[in-house]
Amino acid sequence: MSISRIGVDESGKGDYFGPLVIAACHVDLSSAEFLSGVKDCKKLSDKKVLHLLPIIKSVCKHSIIVIGPSKYNELYEKFKNLNKLLAWGHARSIENVLEQVDCNYVISDQFADPSVLNKALFEKGKKIKVESRTKAEEDLSVAAASVLARGEFLLKLEALSKQFGMTFPKGAGITVDQIGKGYIEKYGFEKIDQVAKKHFKNTQKILLI
Repeated sequence: MSISRIGVDESGKGDYFGPLVIAACHVDLSSAEFLSGVKDCKKLSDKKVLHLLPIIKSVCKHSIIVIGPSKYNELYEKFKNLNKLLAWGHARSIENVLEQVDCNYVISDQFADPSVLNKALFEKGKKIKVESRTKAEEDLSVAAASVLARGEFLLKLEALSKQFGMTFPKGAGITVDQIGKGYIEKYGFEKIDQVAKKHFKNTQKILLI
């Protein structure tokens, strides 16, 4: 790896329960040598992700932004668009890393409109080159960011499960609907925003079960 860069990625955007987590991670020659085994989190087991999480944290300058369900629902109401919400979170995480290290190159996953991310960056961020591309996770910096985001998502989902005394599954499938129904029966529909992303279709499915 010849170029110092910041990779950025997110986890939880396809999961009904739990937070949206966005991570930015700086990787250069000195840190890259410690990142053996790091690849796109979708190609790693949860156990491996959680094993790599503290390693990446210890060797890379990084920022992890956790948007819990309640805050997520509040922000979604504000932005009315997931790409705009993601761009806001990506921009904030990038800027947090720029406070820790000098870097002028950022790689992110492909947004529907990459210019949305550029517009969301503040003054310091506007001085860097942002490359949005498909399969960005093939780059080590983005892969490391994906592991940071997924690892933190898994930890927060587990904490949420313990808080409410029920196991919240990942994803947005039938099992999610069944658990959602049980949650509403126990805590009431008015509290669904404390654990879930309300705009998902699962919310309406749960009400019909």
